[in-house]
Amino acid sequence: MSTNDRSAPPVLVLEAGRADRQYWQDLWRYRELFLILAWRDVAVRYKQTLIGVAWAFVRPFMTMVVFTIVFGKIAKLPTEGETPYAVMVLAGLLPWTLVSSILSDASSSVVGSSQLITKVYFPRLIVPMATVVVALIDFLVSLVILAGVMAWYGVVPGWQIVLLPFFVVLAVIVAIGPAVWMAATIVKYRDFRFVLPFIIQVGLYVSPVGFSAKVVPDQWLLLYSINPMVGIIDGFRWCIMGGTSPLYLPGFAISLIVAAGMLWYGIRTFRRTERGFADLI
Repeated sequence: MSTNDRSAPPVLVLEAGRADRQYWQDLWRYRELFLILAWRDVAVRYKQTLIGVAWAFVRPFMTMVVFTIVFGKIAKLPTEGETPYAVMVLAGLLPWTLVSSILSDASSSVVGSSQLITKVYFPRLIVPMATVVVALIDFLVSLVILAGVMAWYGVVPGWQIVLLPFFVVLAVIVAIGPAVWMAATIVKYRDFRFVLPFIIQVGLYVSPVGFSAKVVPDQWLLLYSINPMVGIIDGFRWCIMGGTSPLYLPGFAISLIVAAGMLWYGIRTFRRTERGFADLI
C-alpha cells in the first residue's frame, strides 16, 4: 500500500437494511432509556400537582356515578345478571380509561420529546411506549376503587379474575396501534392533536362503557364487535362479574382480529415515518 493510501481518511459504509434488521434488537438494548422516559413521565404527571394520585381515584369514581345515574336510573338500561349497575359500569370504565390514557399521552409524546429526538439516535418507538407505564399506574390505582365498590355491594369475583392480567395486556395492545399511528401523524400534521379528544369522546359513548353490550340486538352484535373495545370490555366484565356476564366468543374473536390489524398498521406507519421525525420536528 502506498503512502497516499495509508494517509487516506477512513470511509464510512452504510449497509442498506441493516438498521431495519437490528431495530427490534435496539429496542431491547435501549431498555434503560425506556425506563428513564417512563420515570420522567410519571414524575411529570404526579410531581408538584395539587391533586396528584387522587385524580386517578376521582376521575373513574365520578364517571361511574354519572353513568350509573344517566344510564341506570334515568334511561333504566338493564345490568348484567344481578350485578349492581355501578359495578358493571366501573368494570367497563377501567379498560376504557386505560386505553384512552395511552392513546392521549402517546399520541403527543414524540412532539413533546423533540429535544431528545433531534440530538441522538435511538428507536423512536420507545417514546410512545414509555407512556404506557403512567397509564398502567393509574389503572392500578383505579383497581382499588373497583375493589372497594365490589366490597360495598358484596360482589365476589369468580375464578375468572385470575385472567384479568391477560385482558389488561390486550387493552394495552388495542391502544398501542392507534396511539403510535397518531403519534406519527401528529408529527407531520399538528392539527390532528385537536381531533384526538373528539375521537376519544365519541369512542366513550359508542363503546359499552356505561351500558352492557347485551342491549345491542343479536343481529348487530357481530358488527358492533368491530369496535375492539367491545371484546376488551366484555372480557373485563367476564373476569370481574363471572357467570353473570358471559363472554361472547364470536365477537371477542373479531375484536382480537381488528386489534391485531390496528397494531400492525400503527407500528408499520410509525416505522416508515420515524426516520424523518428529526427534520419535521
